[in-house]
Amino acid sequence: MASHKSAALAVLALATLGGCGNSSPVSGDNGAGNPAANAAPKTRYDLANHCYVLKSAGNSYIQRDGAGYSATAADAASAEHFYMKPTALGRYLFHAKDAAILTTDGGGVGTVTRAVDGSDWTIDTTAPGQYTVSSASAGQALATDSAGKLVMAAAPSTFNFVPASGCTAYPEISDDVVGQTYRGSGINKPVVGFAEVHTHMAMGHEMSDGTHPVGPSAGGVMYGQMYNRFGAPEALDNCEAYHGPNGIRDPEALILDLTPLVTHDTQGWPDFVDWPAYQSQLHQAMYYKWVERAWKAGLRVMVSEGTNIAALCEVARIYMTTVRPEAPTYDCNDMNLGIGQVKYLKTLQDYVDAQEGGPGKGWFRIVGSPAEARRVINDGKLAVVPGLEFSNLFNCTTKSVLGLGEQVGCTREDIDRQIDEVYALGVRELFPYHDVDSALGGTGIFDGLVLNLVGFWGTGHFWDTYDCPDGGEGETYFYDAGARMTTAIPGTGNDPLTQIVLGTLGGTVPLYPPDKRQCNARGMTELGRYTVQKLMDKKFILDIDHAELSIKQDMIDMAKQQTPTYPLISAHGGHGGISVQQARDILALGGLIYPFKPNGKGHVEFIQKLKPIWPAGKPMAVGYGMDANGIADRAGPRGAGSTPLQYPFTLFKGPEWGPQFKGIAPLKFNLQTVPESGKTWNIDEVGTAHYGMVADYVEEIRLEGGREGLDALYNSAEAYIQMWEKTVNR
Repeated sequence: MASHKSAALAVLALATLGGCGNSSPVSGDNGAGNPAANAAPKTRYDLANHCYVLKSAGNSYIQRDGAGYSATAADAASAEHFYMKPTALGRYLFHAKDAAILTTDGGGVGTVTRAVDGSDWTIDTTAPGQYTVSSASAGQALATDSAGKLVMAAAPSTFNFVPASGCTAYPEISDDVVGQTYRGSGINKPVVGFAEVHTHMAMGHEMSDGTHPVGPSAGGVMYGQMYNRFGAPEALDNCEAYHGPNGIRDPEALILDLTPLVTHDTQGWPDFVDWPAYQSQLHQAMYYKWVERAWKAGLRVMVSEGTNIAALCEVARIYMTTVRPEAPTYDCNDMNLGIGQVKYLKTLQDYVDAQEGGPGKGWFRIVGSPAEARRVINDGKLAVVPGLEFSNLFNCTTKSVLGLGEQVGCTREDIDRQIDEVYALGVRELFPYHDVDSALGGTGIFDGLVLNLVGFWGTGHFWDTYDCPDGGEGETYFYDAGARMTTAIPGTGNDPLTQIVLGTLGGTVPLYPPDKRQCNARGMTELGRYTVQKLMDKKFILDIDHAELSIKQDMIDMAKQQTPTYPLISAHGGHGGISVQQARDILALGGLIYPFKPNGKGHVEFIQKLKPIWPAGKPMAVGYGMDANGIADRAGPRGAGSTPLQYPFTLFKGPEWGPQFKGIAPLKFNLQTVPESGKTWNIDEVGTAHYGMVADYVEEIRLEGGREGLDALYNSAEAYIQMWEKTVNR
């Protein structure tokens, strides 16, 4: 989760508060674009995204009968044709040819045009080819009465699903891919694919499939879900309820950008007038069908972190509950929200399985070891690694209290217990440090104003600083350290905003040397050293970013002292700074440095930057960390002078694709289009508007970097797994 710009969420809000492999294919195709006849189902899962007519035990077919349905059709041709859209494993929507949805209101059976609780039907098998259909919301099942009418009853009737064709598919995002993605060439062969090492797929306004709502992430400011049981029409619906008419209450315009008169069209599915967009931080960018398109392009490892900034969330919560009094109380505890997002991420695996025909059949697989990742990838699927990224890891808060000094929120026993708990949950990658100081140590400064104010809100103290070594920038730095800063207030004079903040803070603010980049004087605490060592003992993948510059050095030194040495990763732009020597050390330890949310041009430029320090004799490997859904912008267009990207484009075909791609069938990617509205996304025009455009990003890399760029990208999943193996095989 980045806060280059997103941390600005606190400035105006605080002020306001103060004032107030081989070619064996893997399709992943859920059939939504081609609802043709399927074979007779052998299990209830086989119904997924296929066309059927429903036959009663009396050998009559179900047809529309006024506002309801009855078993009165003599043959399949005159029966209602239902497209079976999974809502979960064994649960379905019955989507009719006229787009009506079979629904119960608890007493009768009818239709609606938009799915509701009563539209969600559980299908069970009573005998081979025989099924019952029940409604959890109604507590009853489908049955036929003496006249053949479809009714709700305590005792279910038995039905058969007869294959048909000509259904109307339930509306859904298309991946616009022609062809099938590839499998591996052997469990012991190097992985061919790329790694996304920093993203936040489970962020959104609701962390459930909608059956039993649990609440939002990020204080409720970010709209949209990575999935919902009722698909894109629900997960990506109009955001007006959250952002107000014409987006007038959108916290991004009001607070992040400080442009309160800027509005946006709130319409989501299917028009998507103003969102998703690369510069839109508070709208969903990782709907699962967009991620599916990236997987088909070769995404084989994805790290998805549960994230939060508690102090920022508190401000957002106060703001959102002020503009939306009807909103529920939001949780802002870092650990609770991070764990909630990991749990939500795990439910997506079951949902994708449901779309693909049953348990274990989906392309989205959460993994807990590098060996498991290799097996999943060899099957042609996506290995998903859950992680956590926030400041108050293990509830290790710090709070400066007048007269009492620093109050610490955790003990060593708390840390030990929670390490075991998150590991058991499936978490395998962690940030020990983030945007705000904690009981473990200091945050790496990269924003000289806003995060200091956020930190004060969360910890009760401003940063103490020192002059960054060697000026904090220049040829000795791989990423610049610290920031130039003067004070911790948003203005410099008698403007109203400055006065409100000064009033809130009692007129006491620190002053910093304006001519030298400042680094955070809060180093690694004893509790921090204990935690990092315990995380190494448990064999977590550790991301060094966001730690204070001196803490990064402490972590590197600790990694060198392990037997064998311990790899570290920088996947997030080196927040807080990384010297060239530290970068060399990270790579020498077997770790990785991947670029932060570049476009294809930026990706190739990063390869050139990395070359001088890359270990000799080791294949260049450069994945990426997009930070999608991290309340951060994504990459914009490459700009004027770049070779235009032509649609459709074909991956895995042409002179830039080296011998490692031999046997992989070419795959054509069309311009992403929503047929219901005609909405399209051209990466040259809109940048990385959403995660489906990762496939287009790959084509950008081909255009900008040719074979060298593609080789480095498609080596990155193997490099990540090798780093993970060095982490656990010790």
